[in-house]
Amino acid sequence: MSDALTLPAETRERAGKGASRALRREGRVPAVIYGGKEEALPIHVEQKELIRQLGTGHFMNSIVMIEVGGKKVRTLPKDVAFDPVKDWPLHADFLRLSKDSKIEVDIPVVFINEEESPGLKKGGVLNVVRHELELICESDKIPDEIEIDVTGKEVGDSIHISEITLPAGSTSAITDRDFTIATLVAPSALKKSEDEAGEGEEGQTGEGMEAGETAATEQGPDADAAKEQQEKSD
Repeated sequence: MSDALTLPAETRERAGKGASRALRREGRVPAVIYGGKEEALPIHVEQKELIRQLGTGHFMNSIVMIEVGGKKVRTLPKDVAFDPVKDWPLHADFLRLSKDSKIEVDIPVVFINEEESPGLKKGGVLNVVRHELELICESDKIPDEIEIDVTGKEVGDSIHISEITLPAGSTSAITDRDFTIATLVAPSALKKSEDEAGEGEEGQTGEGMEAGETAATEQGPDADAAKEQQEKSD
């Protein structure tokens, strides 16, 4: 996982919208640390520093050590609210972590060994259904990303969560189904050429097939993938 980030902070003496607006005018961002069976701690952080750390690209999946009142509090960012017009951070929530705690996080996936996929070599397209995996991780073992090997994958193949070896300390937050992460599909040009070749061999479209049957390369993402895409759009 990424090295822990350090974020200096000060406690907030006053709460409410008026106090928060005053802090923002001073270049500060109101925030709160909660969880860990302790009372919530209202704080504020420097806006420029928060923006800088957000720009690292892994802020939301990193342990953030918040320095406040001469102590360091081990946290995980849970939410950052932004101004809808200026896109500046308006408020941040941090979850207090104990060393042995487990948390649910979204971890990005990356695909490796694409040059070893026969389907991609033929011009197939990797259709990514899930760009992130919902995982339950030990708080000190949060991975930066999950690598998915596509070696040997052909057009029409699907990659499911059951095929993925997750890092030690991580399990899938979704346990009720073997969901699809990606599929290998044929582009229109490839499907057209295969259709034409098939017609030439059979003499006419559909010969040698039952009515309503289609070639495997003509099929889009499998039913499971379509269901996952619908769920994400909902």
